[in-house]
Amino acid sequence: MSLPVLDDTHDPARTSWVASANGHPDFPIQNLPFGIFSQGGGRARGGVAIGDQILDLGALSASGLLAGDAALAARMADRPSLNLFFGLGAAPRRTLRRELSALLSNAVHRAAVEPMLHPASDCTMSLPMHIGDYTDFYVGIHHATNVGKLFRPDNPLLPNYRHVPIGYHGRASSIVPSGTSFRRPKGQRKLPTADLPLYSPTERLDYELELGVWIGGSNALGEPGPIGSAFDAIAGVSLLNDWSARDVQAWEYQPLGPFLAKNFATTVSPWIVTAEALAPFRVRQVERAAEDPAPLPYLWDENDQATGALSATLEVRIASQRMRERGLAPYRLSRTSAANMYWTIAQLVAHHTSGGCNLSPGDLLGTGTISGSERDQFGSLLEISAGGTQPVILPTGETRGFIEDGDEIILSGRLDAPGRVSIGFGECRGIVTPAAGEQANTAANFATASP
Repeated sequence: MSLPVLDDTHDPARTSWVASANGHPDFPIQNLPFGIFSQGGGRARGGVAIGDQILDLGALSASGLLAGDAALAARMADRPSLNLFFGLGAAPRRTLRRELSALLSNAVHRAAVEPMLHPASDCTMSLPMHIGDYTDFYVGIHHATNVGKLFRPDNPLLPNYRHVPIGYHGRASSIVPSGTSFRRPKGQRKLPTADLPLYSPTERLDYELELGVWIGGSNALGEPGPIGSAFDAIAGVSLLNDWSARDVQAWEYQPLGPFLAKNFATTVSPWIVTAEALAPFRVRQVERAAEDPAPLPYLWDENDQATGALSATLEVRIASQRMRERGLAPYRLSRTSAANMYWTIAQLVAHHTSGGCNLSPGDLLGTGTISGSERDQFGSLLEISAGGTQPVILPTGETRGFIEDGDEIILSGRLDAPGRVSIGFGECRGIVTPAAGEQANTAANFATASP
């Protein structure tokens, strides 16, 4: 397992001549995440977030300010996706990061670089990579326990949970960038008092607070990737909202797991916070309970246990349509820590390839819902509202057991470490609109129903 590499790009004393970067909650010069942007319907291309600006990597690559691996990396980023860029591996990416940090911190370069900056507010963000495959895991042990209690009060965690990272293959085509609205999905569901199922819009729409792990490396088909080098395959991390239709899920998930309940929309924040930027925030994995089984050898690495977790605080807020109309600030539903992941990112990658599955640049892994042990730390409304029986009261007096049409869910997150400048992921937003051919509906029918 590669250990975190710290260099002058992480220097907490380093500032930028881009004034908005200094003290920016997400994108100070110590971050420099990569994404795909466009302007006015123009060409989509790679950029780097710095404060409230985006640096055009294509323009930079053509400027002659870069050479060698840095120039190659910037040129590979001047495309509608970052697959080729991240596929170059960590060395060219690290070289470009150092050059970017130097160009944006030394005012001698300002006259040359400033014309390549564009206000982020004038830009449209796209998915950062073309997603070949998407897998969603279930690493939040508190979430797994909370949900298990709703369905199996006497046996919330199934026997395999502490032995194997649980996951399912999701749908890549319906993954969308932050800010994209989507329709309430329809599906087959069965009311608790009904004998037969019906097909209609979901009445138990939910969000799930997750991290998205972007793959930059690859392994050959049939060749497992050992956990000792698993983190090397990571391009970086973003936020991910795995929208879920809970009533559809409850009816369809046996025996093969999620299907229509999960495939209608998944939202990701558009900036990839690179493995290099994450280095100061890699911390020891939380110790397992003494009674928990030891992971099998292919899932165990001492260095991964020492540095495989992330010191990240994650938050969920909601803004109903009525709240937005009244100019009210989004209401915080929960705040939790990435330390509540039972499995590390490297363990997810190692397990994913352990049977010979080949991962490729652009593959996306969702961690699964990250919840804490208390209600204000839960990463889904299913948990917060106890299956709809304990609704949340919003500042307008509205109540929410599940998401209603017009609601906007906003995920955010910050990485912190002693003596380091905090960095963030950027927001992950999504607004729910009425189902096709339907007027706005509510979750009232299930407000007091058992899950």
